[in-house]
Amino acid sequence: MVTKFNALESITGTGALLIVRLESAEEALAVSEAAIEGGIRALEITLSVPGALEVINKLAERYGDDGILVGAGTVLDEHSAYECLSAGARLLVSPNLNPAMLTTANRYQAVTVSGAYTPTEIVDTMQAGADIVKLFPAEFVGPSYVRTVRAPLPQAPLMPAGGVTADNVKEWFDAGVVAVGVGSFVTKAARADGNYRHVTDAATTMLRAIEGARA
Repeated sequence: MVTKFNALESITGTGALLIVRLESAEEALAVSEAAIEGGIRALEITLSVPGALEVINKLAERYGDDGILVGAGTVLDEHSAYECLSAGARLLVSPNLNPAMLTTANRYQAVTVSGAYTPTEIVDTMQAGADIVKLFPAEFVGPSYVRTVRAPLPQAPLMPAGGVTADNVKEWFDAGVVAVGVGSFVTKAARADGNYRHVTDAATTMLRAIEGARA
């Protein structure tokens, strides 16, 4: 059985959480599989994806025993949280703080990544029991904001989501984040010609950039 500690290591060990927010279940599944081939160990299928629970279930069945952390994103309440866990998710992600969602996840020892923006929201999110605080939307603040917030709150396990690329990822880790949320840099890499090998390559490129940033 994969423990919560092991599951959390799938994010912190690689430093990346893939955010899969796409227009179809087929594309979400293909992108996820290609990204896993490229080294991704943790990913969330957002509930905005049509048939998201089915995608989560398929990925959990295929990769859950291989140390891949399959999760659900945009989980806004307790009901959605339980549905996602029942589908096989071992990670729940939200753009905002919903204490009932965190309570449900913690009851079943699922990893949680909960959204916050201001220092007050960050502290409230930690107090509510989130494992990682998702800084969202991060593209409007940048690494300097993380550095400023972590001066009084060095214990905050921050993960920026939005605008993270292989070119700027070192700035984020230099500022003190525990991981980064990775989106279109990887998930939309195959859009030009439909070749999902580009997704695999983009995932590998991102993970190598993270490894270099943390060295």
